[in-house]
This record gives sequence, C-alpha cells and structure tokens, in this order.
Amino acid sequence: MIQYKNIFNNPNMICIAQGGMYYVYEHQEDLSVSPANANMSYFMKKMNVRKRQVLIALNESAVKIQAGAMQWMSGAVKADSGVTGVGNFLGKMARGIATGESASKPRYSGTGYVMLEPTYHFLLVEDLSTWEGGMVLDDGLFLACDADTRETIVRRKNVATAVLGGEGIFNLCLQGKGHAVLESPVPREEIFEFELQDDVLKIDGNMAIAWSATLNFSVERVTKSLMGSAVAKEGFVNTYRGTGRVLMAPTLTGTLQSGRNSPEDTANPESSLVH
Repeated sequence: MIQYKNIFNNPNMICIAQGGMYYVYEHQEDLSVSPANANMSYFMKKMNVRKRQVLIALNESAVKIQAGAMQWMSGAVKADSGVTGVGNFLGKMARGIATGESASKPRYSGTGYVMLEPTYHFLLVEDLSTWEGGMVLDDGLFLACDADTRETIVRRKNVATAVLGGEGIFNLCLQGKGHAVLESPVPREEIFEFELQDDVLKIDGNMAIAWSATLNFSVERVTKSLMGSAVAKEGFVNTYRGTGRVLMAPTLTGTLQSGRNSPEDTANPESSLVH
C-alpha cells in the first residue's frame, strides 16, 4: 500500500482538465526559485507560463505515451517498449521519422498511477470518439493515448501541396474510442474550432493543429489568378473540404500582421503623417 502525500492535496497543483483516465495538473507557481531567477519567475506566473503535468489513472487498462515522458509510476503497473519485433521496430522508426514523433511509444498497463514529466506546453485531452474517421495531428503534438488506439500515417497527395502549405508530407492519425493527450502551443481558450458539413475552410498559414481524417486537404490560391493573389497580398492558403472538424491556433508565434496600424504606429499619431 502507498500513501500519497502532497500530491492529490497539494494547493499549488490544481487539476484543470480531465478526460478518460487522464488528469491535467497545473502548478500555480514555481516555488523552487532563486534570487537570480525570481524576477523572471514572477512575470512567468502573471503571463500564464506554468508547468503542467498529466496524471494517468490506470484501472486494469493500458496507455501509450511519448518516449521519455514518464516521471514516476506506482501500483501494479507494468511497462514495455511497445515493440514486438525487429520488423515492428523498423516500421515504428520509419513512422516516427516521418511524423516527428518517437520511434516507439512505451506501453504501461495494469492498475495504478503514471505521472508524466512537466511541460510548459498547454495540454489538451481529446475524446477520439468525437472525431469521425480519426484525428490527424500536426507534427510533435502527441503525448499520450489509450493503448488500443490505432495509429496510422496520413500522406499528402503530392509533395508540392505539403511544401506550399507549410505542412509536413506525413502526419500521425489517431483512430479509436478512447482519449488522447496533446501538447498544444496555445491554450484551449485561444483555439478556434470549426465543424464543417460539406463545406470549405481556408487558412492562411500553418495554424491548424488537428483536423478530421475525413477532410480533404489541399493548397490553393486565394484568387483564381496570380495577379489577383498579388493584388490581394495573399498567396496560397491551406484548404480543408468536406465534413469534419478543425482545431486552429490563431495566436501562434508569427501570425501577427506586419505593416501599418501596428501598436507602434497607433501609439504615435505623428508617425502616420506625410512630411
């Protein structure tokens, strides 16, 4: 028997999300600071830069996690590499290289707890049963999922489409009825969600972090002609057609519009005058 102290009753570590066997804990502030980094730690707390961890509660169940993500585990929990043979390992390695994920995803099964390493990323718990056809992920988002979740690789129809759209040629697709945990670059409060029903969504840039496998992805010009695109100051856009969902991170670094009417311009009215 194990007694857990200062874990589930820690006032500085609050559970902010839950889905299936996954619990997302957020450290409200970094208490292990020194005089050298106290100033930075103070402003990190104010700007919601906080450490977050996933606790997995296993009950005669199993989970797959990103390699190296486990921090501690307790109870009757067994771990294995998730590799069943040489051929299986080579296949997983090829898939990992293509999608930017780890070659193998360790499997933990039994009854007990598995805590994952802290991260400054924002953690999303997604119910895969709500993603008809499966959920396609942008590179590097995967953290954990139920062990019976099926992993497949989605390949772009052509290399030019992937390059022009700022996406990779291959993406990991998760299919099943369980849950998955994603490491998002933005919090859920900033994520736009689109539900398409035989419709079209066009995004200027690589801001879609997940989308339904039922959607048809392509890259298109904003207007029919190159001259029109030049006049509109827009080039190619990522286009999603069909029926499904798209999660978009509109506040990713690099999405800020450049040019006039920036904070610097509006702060100084004289800067807009012609001399």
